[in-house]
Amino acid sequence: MLRKTVLSLAALVAGAGAGFATGPATAEAAVTAAPATQKCVTDAKLVPSCGVLWGAAAGGFTSLPRDVEHRNWEKLSGRTATIFHTYHKGDENFPTAAEVAMVRDPAKPRVLLLNWRVEYGSTWANVAAGKHDARIDAFAARVRATLPEKFFLVLNHEPEDDVRPAAGSGMTAKDFAASYRHVVERLKARGLSNMVNVVAYMGNEKWMAQSWWKDLYPGDDLVDWIGLDSYVSAEQSYYHSGVFADLLDRRAKGGEGFYSWATTKHPSKPLMVAEWGAYHRIGKVVDKSKQFASVLPELAKRPKVKAVVYFDTKKDLFGDRDISIDSSPSSLTAFRKLAASPKFNVTLKLK
Repeated sequence: MLRKTVLSLAALVAGAGAGFATGPATAEAAVTAAPATQKCVTDAKLVPSCGVLWGAAAGGFTSLPRDVEHRNWEKLSGRTATIFHTYHKGDENFPTAAEVAMVRDPAKPRVLLLNWRVEYGSTWANVAAGKHDARIDAFAARVRATLPEKFFLVLNHEPEDDVRPAAGSGMTAKDFAASYRHVVERLKARGLSNMVNVVAYMGNEKWMAQSWWKDLYPGDDLVDWIGLDSYVSAEQSYYHSGVFADLLDRRAKGGEGFYSWATTKHPSKPLMVAEWGAYHRIGKVVDKSKQFASVLPELAKRPKVKAVVYFDTKKDLFGDRDISIDSSPSSLTAFRKLAASPKFNVTLKLK
């Protein structure tokens, strides 16, 4: 969640590399959107046959229910957000009735992107050692009882800034990978064949420069999608100012950009921008049209990006950034134009 992406500026800038990776390969740049007459549908792993899945995590850091915020955001943006991103931790009782109702809305069916911190209140090492199997089994039983439809599952999104690299901490990068594997393997053993597994990174250059970053990846055999939670500033000369390409291509100095890493090291995996947004500081309203207008040209050049999920909030965890799509009238106009693109006309097949 943005609570991590918007860590204090001083902490993030320290050790951060400058510059971005080069753009996508020429062969990829030649790929264009599917013809408007072609029907785009999702497959067994929820990968669209053409086009890009469109989603949202709306109402961050507000008191309204997520489903209410999601529906309000859809009205504001002008399109059904077919990925409904929600967040849970520990022993919370989910999928909730409201979440299941969103999936089964006959007029606007949606797919759940359930984000779960299994290790909440404990450690990854404890999860991997089986000390929270009752928690895992209870979730499996609830899903079997309430949700036969396919859904996305993210385990402990943005693990990078939770890593404590000291041996024995229980929170090393390898502990995360072992925890992820244990949870997915146990859920599968408990009969969950309808989950589609996503590993979601921050994609921040500071963390990508760490020697342990590569150890976070749980393995191609259990990961279905690779996710990225990344944001850009609409304010020039402010932290991470840029456009859509920049949030995909951040890299440590001398390193590799996230999109390049994901598509070359794990070429069989679709890429989900599981959280994205354009922000400005509260009280410093800046037009976000440039950021929103940059999305479609980049998606045309990035065929591995199969889903984009906007994180919308008027105020972030620290109370200093506005990531909403309607922070100015011109920003909302630009976003509604983006949302209206037929690129996002994808039919869900959840059974």
